[in-house]
Amino acid sequence: MLDIKFIRENSDLIKSATAKKHLSFNIDELIKVDDKRLSLRRDGDDLRAKQNEASQKIAGPNISAGERQIILDEMKTVKESLKKIEEEEVGVLNEWRALMLQVPNIPDMSVPEGVTEEDNVEVKKWGEISPFPFKPLDHIEIMEKQDMVDFERGAKTAGFRGYFLKNDAALLEMAVWQYTMNKWSAKGFTPMLVPSLVKRETLLGSGYLPQGEDDLYKDGNDYFAGTGEVATMFYHSDEVLDIKNFPIKFIAWSPCFRKEAGSHGKDVKGLVRVHEFYKCEQVVLCEASHEDSVKFHDEITRNSEELLEDLNIPYHTIINCGGDLGLGQVKKYDIESWMPSQEKYRETHSASYFHDFQTRRLNIRYRDGEGKMRYAHSLNNTASATPRLLTVIIENYQQADGTIKVPEVLVPYMNGKTVIGKPFRV
Repeated sequence: MLDIKFIRENSDLIKSATAKKHLSFNIDELIKVDDKRLSLRRDGDDLRAKQNEASQKIAGPNISAGERQIILDEMKTVKESLKKIEEEEVGVLNEWRALMLQVPNIPDMSVPEGVTEEDNVEVKKWGEISPFPFKPLDHIEIMEKQDMVDFERGAKTAGFRGYFLKNDAALLEMAVWQYTMNKWSAKGFTPMLVPSLVKRETLLGSGYLPQGEDDLYKDGNDYFAGTGEVATMFYHSDEVLDIKNFPIKFIAWSPCFRKEAGSHGKDVKGLVRVHEFYKCEQVVLCEASHEDSVKFHDEITRNSEELLEDLNIPYHTIINCGGDLGLGQVKKYDIESWMPSQEKYRETHSASYFHDFQTRRLNIRYRDGEGKMRYAHSLNNTASATPRLLTVIIENYQQADGTIKVPEVLVPYMNGKTVIGKPFRV
């Protein structure tokens, strides 16, 4: 959410942001409603001032009974007028709040023009993509032959995109989580296990509602979050933080749930796109400084690149175009990892910064060096998301006989195993 004063003073900038993000939002409508809101507030304040003035006169020692009655009769009319204004104000405020939640954040100047992910721009590439001396299999075939996954019983139990991870796949996934949490803890991030079942206001605060409603599982006012960022951001809601503690860094693990609305026909098989998955999420709160936001954005992006380099997974980093940004994002990098079976990169990480878009909604503030109250800035990025990252590891580490090498950094978390699975092909 942006400040209404900023919005009014920079309406052309908001219109440009709306166009760059290819969103549908009418700022003129918001300003019209805001004018009405301010007019009603002024009218209400004027009437309340009259009531206060009348109360003082009535309480005065020199007022006659006749004068008191005249004032009381006038105040009946004032009271009725005020009641009408306050009733109208409720409806206008609801409309105003709904429109305010739709105002897009201003994308950074470095964000390229574009409509879809096809228009994103590569900014970095790492790792050598070497051809296999054999025809590589996709993760589905490998894992089914190795009894690492059961899609049939998963669908029977959980419906479309349901799955059971088994045997070494279950252990490998937990190894990824443990390695991630240890790596980020060593970098000074506070490890947390956070709720997935959250209240509606947590999703409103982090910007996933109202626009993302169709992609969320819900039960009344309770929702299943699609990322640990939601609960982690709400952790400090309605608090005034100590500037001495900045930056505040979390590495949050949680189950995640998404309906994958709009993904009909995409990745209908396998573990790349599922309804229930797990994430270790980086979340950072810092001072209200664009320079700090840029610095920490680069830092959390680099953290995830390091993870892939530790795993020796080829990747490239891309900057997302305007049309591929969310409502609140100022700038976003996606990191895409190499999938041998598809011969292309697939997204495994997403790093964003928001300035005070989220913290203004969540009322997360601090006092700066001059004692002025400011809204903090927020950032987040995937550290690891499974089972998607698992599919990348399995495909890149498959061997000619169908077994899978364990990445060296994960061996200690796999009880010393260096190879998993049994040979199933010559």
